[in-house]
Amino acid sequence: MRLTLIRSFELTIDDRSVALPMSVQRLLTFLALQDRPMQRPYVAGTLWLDASEEHAAASLRSVVWRLNRADARLIQTSGPSIWLSADLRIDLRERIALAHQLLSDHATLEIEIDQAPFCDDLLPDWYDDWLVIERERFHQLRLRALELICEHLTAMGQFAGAIEAGLSAVAGEPLRESAHRSLVKVHLAEGNRSEALRQFHLYRKLLHTQLGLKPSSQMLELLQPPVQACP
Repeated sequence: MRLTLIRSFELTIDDRSVALPMSVQRLLTFLALQDRPMQRPYVAGTLWLDASEEHAAASLRSVVWRLNRADARLIQTSGPSIWLSADLRIDLRERIALAHQLLSDHATLEIEIDQAPFCDDLLPDWYDDWLVIERERFHQLRLRALELICEHLTAMGQFAGAIEAGLSAVAGEPLRESAHRSLVKVHLAEGNRSEALRQFHLYRKLLHTQLGLKPSSQMLELLQPPVQACP
């Protein structure tokens, strides 16, 4: 059993995609974001925020009943507590663990690292309030992972892969200077100063247009002789 939450929602059981109503998708997603069993009243009150306590509890019971009718038991309960089965693999948890491993143990980078797990956000087209913080948490984590991969590949002389990782970081947050700095470093390491300058000017213009700010001294120091400051 596998639950996919990156980019879009999908539940697969025995390699077969399972169609689920939105209420069931929301419950599975909410529980997947937790690292411990949750109390039923809290889950019901969060997912059915505008309903009465009684109606929210009834809605939760209905969703759990639907899930328990399936061949595989995805939901575990004990008294007032509810959680996901340990047999359910969740892509978000796997990618968070991988990102933390990369960021805490650079020796991991001795093996070939694929940037693909970090190129998309958590359910970007969902707008539930309880999802916003977790989406932003993973967003920041994946951008840091992409920048680390970019810098590692640059040091290894694998410039094409480094540029792809850097561009993915920039696409994830166009105003993030550290992502642009990583790309500038790749171009300089490859001997393409003109590309480095082009990337710098692109970022400088974007920053000035959007926020009225100038690049930091860290960015300016990458390019010697100094580039002309933004007017």
